[in-house]
Amino acid sequence: MGELTSLLAAVRAGEPGAVDGVVAITYRELRALAHQRLARSPTLTLLDTTSLVHECYLRLVKVGELQTDDRSHFMAYAARAMRSIIVDFARQRAAQRRGGGELHVTLDPELADDGAEAAADLVRVSAALDELAKLDERLARVVELKYFAGLTNEETATALGVDERTVRRDWDKARALLYQELKQ
Repeated sequence: MGELTSLLAAVRAGEPGAVDGVVAITYRELRALAHQRLARSPTLTLLDTTSLVHECYLRLVKVGELQTDDRSHFMAYAARAMRSIIVDFARQRAAQRRGGGELHVTLDPELADDGAEAAADLVRVSAALDELAKLDERLARVVELKYFAGLTNEETATALGVDERTVRRDWDKARALLYQELKQ
C-alpha cells in the first residue's frame, strides 16, 4: 500500500493528524488544482492559490469524515471543496454588489465591476449544476471533476469507476443540459 493510501485509511479510521499528512503529500497537486481553477476566473474572488488550498484544508479538517480510497477520489473531493469555497466567495461578492445592506448610489454603468458580473454568473452555474445533480448525480460529478478539478477523461473515469467512453458521453450530455438550464 502506498503512503497516500495508508494515510487515507488512517483518515477514515479517525487517526489524528492523518489529514495533515494527506495534504502534505498532495500539496503540490492541490496548489496546481487551485491555480487552474482560479486562472479560469481571476476576478471572481480575492482568493489566491495558497488561500484556496488553505481554505480547502480547513474544510477537510472541519468535516473530519474524509471517505476517499485513493488519490483520484481525494482530488475529486478537494475539487468539490474548492468549488464550494469559490462559489461561497462569489455569492458574497454578488451580495456586496447588490448593496449588502449599504446605501445604494447610482453609478455610471461604464464603471460597473465586471468581476461582480462574473461572480453572479458563477453562482448561476453552481445553481444549474445543483439542479443537474438532482436529475443525474453522475453527470454533475463529471462536470465537477472535468471542469472544476481539471481531471482528464481517464482520471475522471477512474474516480467515478466507469469507462472513459461513459465519461465522454456524460460530459456531452451534461454540457447540453447545463446550457439549457442556463438559457432559461
